[in-house]
Amino acid sequence: MSAGTGKRWTWLALALLVGLAGYWVGERWGARAPVVARANQPLPPAPPGQEVLTPEETVNVRIYRQASPSVANIITRAVQYDFFLNAIPVEGAGSGFVIDAAGHILTNYHVIAGASSIAVALGASHFTAKLVGGDPRNDIALLEISPGAHKLVPLVPGDASRLLVGQRVLAIGNPFGFQSTLTTGIVSALGRTVQTGPDTFIENAIQTDAPINRGNSGGPLLDTQGRVVGINAAIYAPGGTEGITGIGFAIPINTARRVVDDLLRYGHVRRATLGITAAEPLWSSLARALGLAATEGLLIEQVQPASAAARAGIRGGDRMALIGFQQILIGGDVLVAVDGRKVASQMDLELALNQKLPGDRVTLTIERNNRTLQIPVTLGDQ
Repeated sequence: MSAGTGKRWTWLALALLVGLAGYWVGERWGARAPVVARANQPLPPAPPGQEVLTPEETVNVRIYRQASPSVANIITRAVQYDFFLNAIPVEGAGSGFVIDAAGHILTNYHVIAGASSIAVALGASHFTAKLVGGDPRNDIALLEISPGAHKLVPLVPGDASRLLVGQRVLAIGNPFGFQSTLTTGIVSALGRTVQTGPDTFIENAIQTDAPINRGNSGGPLLDTQGRVVGINAAIYAPGGTEGITGIGFAIPINTARRVVDDLLRYGHVRRATLGITAAEPLWSSLARALGLAATEGLLIEQVQPASAAARAGIRGGDRMALIGFQQILIGGDVLVAVDGRKVASQMDLELALNQKLPGDRVTLTIERNNRTLQIPVTLGDQ
């Protein structure tokens, strides 16, 4: 081998050694992007300065970054009076979320009930809000702000009717004043009816174990695609303690969309009504005393003139009776069911009509003179 050939082999060997050394240095100290672990595989040990995200964590981070700028902190101010009629300013707080680029924000009605002024914070931007309208029965309120040059990014609505028990959900809100807080959980149950007051309830409530505390009220409940499936609601537990560990409830977004559509189109929520203005829940001893065959239902005392019930020929009471210490109008029809759904209380009747619209036709099961009648009724507008 000539001297020239030997020198060439020497230089090639040196170049190979330098390349291998550079690769080793890059692998040992070079910057790397975060690693996402594959599902059902153990996580590798994280090298110094490197983060490892599971698929679930990756979704959490993405949803939070995507949705949190559209979640509002709502501050309300009201005036109350003490025993000496001195005015006392009172502040309240809750959450809400942007539903369109025009500045409409959805929240719970109880968040803004009685407020004399409403302020909204979206990140570092602050706005004065006005109340477009509300639906106390379903605990939904619609606010409006003037965004000006501030570009709003509305959240995308989902479909609560497609939820499954066990599905993962995420809640974003401002619990106890801590802004933009993310909690996660699963759908624990569906189709709950949760009474939130004497005349208010959440129908088809979404039950979740994602922590929902005071201040979360009105914030969005999201699926893993970032779509809003519900409005988080703070539920008062027995004994006055708000929030129950492991149990939270949300109003289905489907209900909220119907309410918002009515508020924007008509300026009020359309409410289907029968026009029964007084009804007494039937109990067994009362039924025996009146000689009724039905043992549960609503004893109709008064029917509003020109109402849907009056047009259908539903009869109210025609004479007064003293039952115990209570005066009751008797002699009227007994409402047993609406479209086959049993009615044993005023709340049952409210629930039977809650998803109906004015103009819808329903069939009432009525007991009259110990006869069972099926009477069609076209519902009116409350």
